[in-house]
Amino acid sequence: MPTNSTPRILLITPPLTQLNTPYPATAYITGFLRGQGFQVAQADLGIELVLKLFSAAGLRRVFDAVEQGAFELSDNARRMLRLRRRYEMTIEPVIRFLQNKDLTLAPRICHGRYLPEAARFDQVADLETAFGTMGLTDQARHLATLYLEDLNDLIKETVGPQFGLSRYAEHLGLTATSFEPMHTALQQAPNLVDEMLLELGTAVLEREQPDVVGFSVPFPGNLYGALRLAKHFKQLRPAVKTLMGGGYPNTELRQIQEPRFFDYIDYLTLDDGEGPWLKLLDYFQGQRDLGNLQRTFHRNALGRVEYLNGCQDANIPHTEVGTPDYDGLPLTEYLSVIEVLNPMHRLWSDGRWNKLTVAHGCYWKRCSFCDVTLDYISRYETAPATLLVDRIEQIVRQTGQTGFHFVDEAAPPLALRDLAIELLKRRESITWWGNIRFEKTFSPDLCRLLAASGCIAVSGGLEVASDRLLALMEKGVSIAQVARVTDGFTQAGIMVHAYLMYGFPTETAQETIDSLEVVRQLLAAGVVQSGFWHRFAMTAHSPVGKNPAKYQVAQIGPEFEGFAWNDLWHDDPTGADHEQFGPGLAKALYNYMHGVALEEPLQFWFDFRVPRTTVPRNLIESALTEPGKPDSAKQNMRVFWLGNAPDIRFEMRQKKGRQIEQAILTFYEQAEDFELKTTPMIGQWLHQLLGELATDYDTKRLLKEVAASYPAAEAGMSFEAFMISPQWLLLREKGLLLV
Repeated sequence: MPTNSTPRILLITPPLTQLNTPYPATAYITGFLRGQGFQVAQADLGIELVLKLFSAAGLRRVFDAVEQGAFELSDNARRMLRLRRRYEMTIEPVIRFLQNKDLTLAPRICHGRYLPEAARFDQVADLETAFGTMGLTDQARHLATLYLEDLNDLIKETVGPQFGLSRYAEHLGLTATSFEPMHTALQQAPNLVDEMLLELGTAVLEREQPDVVGFSVPFPGNLYGALRLAKHFKQLRPAVKTLMGGGYPNTELRQIQEPRFFDYIDYLTLDDGEGPWLKLLDYFQGQRDLGNLQRTFHRNALGRVEYLNGCQDANIPHTEVGTPDYDGLPLTEYLSVIEVLNPMHRLWSDGRWNKLTVAHGCYWKRCSFCDVTLDYISRYETAPATLLVDRIEQIVRQTGQTGFHFVDEAAPPLALRDLAIELLKRRESITWWGNIRFEKTFSPDLCRLLAASGCIAVSGGLEVASDRLLALMEKGVSIAQVARVTDGFTQAGIMVHAYLMYGFPTETAQETIDSLEVVRQLLAAGVVQSGFWHRFAMTAHSPVGKNPAKYQVAQIGPEFEGFAWNDLWHDDPTGADHEQFGPGLAKALYNYMHGVALEEPLQFWFDFRVPRTTVPRNLIESALTEPGKPDSAKQNMRVFWLGNAPDIRFEMRQKKGRQIEQAILTFYEQAEDFELKTTPMIGQWLHQLLGELATDYDTKRLLKEVAASYPAAEAGMSFEAFMISPQWLLLREKGLLLV
């Protein structure tokens, strides 16, 4: 019932997301609502559950329950029971090590037979090849992760069949067109892992005494935990209001008709949560009518699901959502794990990354496989670079962490350019990575600028290495363009991860094999360092899902039964048998990333006949050797200097018996110093220009403006001639950029 008092708010991330860093949704909403004057607490019950479970006390409860239960145990589980004392003795030191609180344990983990080993250790890769002779801590982190995965396997086999290290009862949320399986699971008595979760929920409820509990559910593997907690909270505090939002409702629950869901959750909101939750808080305080809410489902007095969107207020602009506030989250307790040796997946799971968005939505929003009709992609808004760096500085002050993962669907290149310049202007030293489109705006010079500002990696969708299918997907890129862009990033020292897709509608066996050949060439050329094959999935909110006939496929299910609606089954009568290609593609890519078998024929990876590739062996090499635009054709580009202001001196030298004065500019840089010799007039002009560029980041100097200031008459050569001189080329090599 609405009241006039200001409600106390608790925001929860239910289990489970990544172990290494908090999912940012509650931090965003906390920052926004605190900015509106509300009292907000937040908790990540995912990491808390993992730490409770993987403790000496937690493992004792697990082993006791396994020994006392009537479980049919595998040989692996029986071996682990025999090693029980060793697991209980080592678990807390291993957790401290993975929290980066005791790295001195690394030598014992690697060399001391310290960890008990079960089935996961049978799959250990060649660690020296993977980590080299110096990466002792990384080796230990990987082995410690395998140790946790062994324990996870035991728990799944026995007391917690729904538990996973980064998801919880995920199968109940996947393609859940009916609520019945989830409802049935929630009516059953809690298992041991559920009990631990509910104990944590009770503690946070007693500590915070909330009137409103909001759950952020980004993935299917968070839904069960959220509903289990919501049910428990309502038993403990019947008056508490429960809210849910996040990525899973936004994509899966837009057509919900299931009234039983609202036994657990009072209000379900869609799209960005700031606006709908603010309106709900107004309603709880008696300041707004029920019908005047925004993008909100509830169960009405007749027991039916009702969608409330009478509020006509605009969305909260990206510039006004505030800065994520991590206060209340256990930032020192997260675990840096190395599950797989893929270098990009390593970034996902190792290290504490602050999450931030450069822009809301996607500036491209045309890809036919993507949910481009939904707000989180379709509504594109940017924020000034000054505001973004203000937010970055505020987050660094709060968390003490300077690593950032920009979680945009595709970060806009010009926004990244401005962000990089602002970071360099303020001398902010951060490390960052994010997702992009491999579009030509990412020139080699822009890549170098991003690297200078702290960029270490980018991921982007190559998807299908076929120009026909790229056009059908409306990716807006070509294979040759992708090759040149990835080369630019690689040359700048930025790691490149390619998202790859197979099974797109009408994709033939020939196109699948040709895609693999292009991927082989990209990895052989060294311009892509990491990749992952995804099987195409048709979703309800994508252009393919909205209009299957246009893509020559037919939707064949599933039947909507009132709950989730997103993943669609489809028939592709003109395409290949996509399923059979998956294992061979994955095996080939894994080996290519390690530089193995790059010259083997593509048939080597498949146990059935595949067509010969039609891709020229030098396709990528030809794309990389294609000459780019000369500098003279870049008159409207901004001139940027990555280096310091040079010193200048003048001296006389002998040339054909005559004394000639020359200018010598000396540049003192991080790794090495260098000199540039030229005429006194050009030297003075360069000294002034580079001095200004090194200190004044606010004045944008276009190349044509720099050309206008060039002393052509006194220099003895035109600016066009100077732009192909050894002096200009040296400066371009050392950090004179056109962006």
